[in-house]
Amino acid sequence: MAKTKKTAKPAKEEKKLKSAKEEKVVKVTAKAVEENSKTVNLPEDKEKVIEKFAQRKGDTGSPEVQVALLTHKIEKLSGHLDINKKDNHSRRGLLKVIAKRRRILNYLQKLDEKRYKKLIKELSLKK
Repeated sequence: MAKTKKTAKPAKEEKKLKSAKEEKVVKVTAKAVEENSKTVNLPEDKEKVIEKFAQRKGDTGSPEVQVALLTHKIEKLSGHLDINKKDNHSRRGLLKVIAKRRRILNYLQKLDEKRYKKLIKELSLKK
């Protein structure tokens, strides 16, 4: 049996490929770390959103607060899906959150048109 020789890549090219792969991995992991560090501060972000949109002190259940919190969650999930394009489980969760926000906005629109328009303007939402 005749042995065939494998053609080896020159050492410099091999090093370049490894460093390019390492750079890509470092960039991806940096994005993941950044994304995870944002989710760690969620309670603080949540408190700020509640303070901004609450009708009175201790208000966490008004439609304005609920919509603002859901909008905050949608923004976080959208950022996650930009990085992880194949995460269909999170995509489904995002669609459920969007639908819930839409239902609450419809309720608020029927309840009080002024509050609805003010909230849409503050959150920069369409419609």
